[in-house]
Amino acid sequence: MSQTLGTVAAIQTTPVAGGSLQPVETARAIPARGLEGDRYHAKTGTYSAKPGAGRDVTLIEAEVIEALRRDYKVEVTPLDTRRNIVTRGVALNHLVGKEFTVGSARLRGDRLCEPCGYLAKLTSETVSKGLIHRGGLRCDILTEGTIRVGDPICSA
Repeated sequence: MSQTLGTVAAIQTTPVAGGSLQPVETARAIPARGLEGDRYHAKTGTYSAKPGAGRDVTLIEAEVIEALRRDYKVEVTPLDTRRNIVTRGVALNHLVGKEFTVGSARLRGDRLCEPCGYLAKLTSETVSKGLIHRGGLRCDILTEGTIRVGDPICSA
């Protein structure tokens, strides 16, 4: 029996590598491709040449973004994190190696989404430092489905 772990607080995509992410209300998740309308779905993202390994979609906790503001005194928005889905109420680090649903899509947490040099360049070293071990989750999409803002995130 599945258990609700949290909810989708925001969805954000950009059609090109390096482009500014834009909030969307709904996204279609496609296995081995990512979210329709996003750079990885279009195979223009930085890591598009390497299928699998959690490269379909990235998630980050809204609570982590709030903690960056509180603990590091940096103004960062969900869009600044460059992650596709912002969650609320779920400990993403606990989903590494686990299957779960987001809306009607089934995902598998592959590995933590540690901050990279590119993110530091776009934001600051302080943001990168604050995201170490809490920068989100890289996931593979296992089954196609629709994800909407407000949808539940449930255990498998």
